[in-house]
Amino acid sequence: MTLTPALRDAAFRWIADDPSPDTRAELQGVLARAMGGEPGAVEDLADRMAGTLTFGTAGLRGPVRAGSNGMNRAVVIRTTAGLAAWLRAKGHDGTVFVGRDARHGSEEFAEAAAGVLAGAGFTVRVLPGPLPTPVLAFLVRKHGAVAGVQITASHNPPADNGYKLYLAGGGQIVPPADREIEAAIAAVPAAVSVPLSKDYLPVSDADVDEYLERVASLPRGTARDVKVVLTPMHGVGGQFAVEALRRAGFTDVRVVRSQAVPDPDFPTVAFPNPEEPGAADELLKLAAEEDADLAVALDPDADRCALGVRERDGSWRMLRGDETGVLLGSLVLSTVDTPDPLVATTIVSSSLLKSIAASYGARYAETLTGFKWLVRAGEGLVFAYEEALGNCVDPQYVNDKDGISAAVLACDLAAGLKSSGRTLLDALDQLALDHGLHLTDQVSLRFTDLSRIGALMARLRANPPEGFAFEDLLPDADVVRLTAEGVRVVVRPSGTEPKLKAYLEVVEPVSGDLAAARARGADRLAELRARVSELLTP
Repeated sequence: MTLTPALRDAAFRWIADDPSPDTRAELQGVLARAMGGEPGAVEDLADRMAGTLTFGTAGLRGPVRAGSNGMNRAVVIRTTAGLAAWLRAKGHDGTVFVGRDARHGSEEFAEAAAGVLAGAGFTVRVLPGPLPTPVLAFLVRKHGAVAGVQITASHNPPADNGYKLYLAGGGQIVPPADREIEAAIAAVPAAVSVPLSKDYLPVSDADVDEYLERVASLPRGTARDVKVVLTPMHGVGGQFAVEALRRAGFTDVRVVRSQAVPDPDFPTVAFPNPEEPGAADELLKLAAEEDADLAVALDPDADRCALGVRERDGSWRMLRGDETGVLLGSLVLSTVDTPDPLVATTIVSSSLLKSIAASYGARYAETLTGFKWLVRAGEGLVFAYEEALGNCVDPQYVNDKDGISAAVLACDLAAGLKSSGRTLLDALDQLALDHGLHLTDQVSLRFTDLSRIGALMARLRANPPEGFAFEDLLPDADVVRLTAEGVRVVVRPSGTEPKLKAYLEVVEPVSGDLAAARARGADRLAELRARVSELLTP
C-alpha cells in the first residue's frame, strides 16, 4: 500500500488539531514510519484515519489510539461538542450526567466530555469514580436529565473503549437521533478549538445510594438462604453488586478474588464477556469449591448478568441468556401488579417468553436487537431481555439493561426455589413441561475483512436454503429469518463486533417424558447448527 498525499495531509491536519500531546506524538510516530516505508505502517495509518467512529447498537466503540478512527481525547471532545450542538438545536437545556468505567482512557475521556458540556453551558454532574453503567441510566431518568454520557466499552477487548449515550428518560439513542448527532459532530471545528470548562459538579454519594436502595427493594419473596459466588470480571461491578445484595438481604456472597478488582488489562480472561467460552471458568471453579447455590457473572460495566448453575451430576455450567431471560421474566410476571403488563424480547431471542406471557394474560412484543429498542417496546413495560445476557427487570427506574438488579432478582428466585427444595433447573424443566422445550444456540463468525459479511448476507438472500421459509425481516438493518416446523434461524451482522451471527431455535413438544424430548431436541439442534455453519461458510 502506498502513502498517498491525501492520507499524509489528513494525518498532518489531525496532528495539528489534536489537543493531547500523547496522541499527537503517537500519530506522528505512525506517520513517520509510513513516510519511511516501514512495512505495515501505511496500512496502520490508513486504518487510523479511515473516517470516524459511528453510533452502532450501543454507542461508539473502538480501539484506544490516535487518529480519527479511534477512541482518544480529540474524538471524545468533537463527539461531545456535536452532542451539545444537537441538544441545543432540539431546544434541550438542563442537566447532563457523565460517568465512566475503569478501562484505559476512561477517566481522561470522561473529564473531556464533562469539560465540553460545561463549556457549552450545560449543568454537568460527574459520577464519583468508575461505576456501573446502570447507575448513570438510573440518574438520568430519576433527575430528568437531558442526556447522559457513559465512557465504557462494556465487554469489548481490553484495547477498546467507547462512548454510550442516553437521552431524556434514560434510554439509549435511536434513529434518527444517532445520524443527526453524527452530522452535528461532522460540523464541529478542530478539537483543539472546542471550549472547555471545569465548571461541573460531582454526583453525591447520596444520589448513588438511591440506586442501591431501589435495587435492594426489588426481591419479591422473603427467602434469603442462598450461597452465591460472583465475579465482576475485572470490571466495576464487584463491590457494588455485593453491597446491593447485602442490602437486599443476601449476605452469603463470595467473590472470585483474581477478578475482584477493576483492571483494564483483564489479565485472567482472553475476552471479558461472560458469553465467551472459558470466560467464566474461574467463577464456576469457585462455585464448585464453595458448594454454592448460584454463580453470577457481571460483564465489565455491569449492565449484563450471566448465571451459572449446578447440573444434577454435580458439574457446573453457565445458563444461556435465553434461559436466564425466561426465568426472570416468569418471576416478574408472577408477581407484577401493573395493569395490562407488557414484556418484550428481541427478534433473535427465544420465543418461549411469548408463551409465558400468554399464560399470564400479559402483552408481548419483539423488537430489533439492542436495548435502545426493547425499552421502547410500548406502554406498561415491566420486563425485557435479550439473549446476549441483558435483562431489564425494573424499567420504571432503569430504562436499560442492568446486571446488578438482575443479579438481585436471580438471587431472590434461587432462594425462593431453594426454600421449597427446588433449583433453577427445576424451574426451567417446569417451563418446558408447560410450554414445550425451547432450545437455542448461536453460530458466530468473526471477520477481519468486514466486506465479507456483506457478501455472505447477499449470498444468503440470493440463494436461500431449501426447506425453509425465507423472510427478509429488515433490509435496512440487514436481518433475515429462516423458518420451518419447530425451527427458526435469524441471521444478522453484529452491531458491536466484526461478526456475523446466526441465532438458532428448536421447539420440541413435551408429552410427559422431558428427558426424551431433550434428546430429540438436542439432536435436531445439532443438525441445525451443522447445516447453518455450512451455509455461512465463506
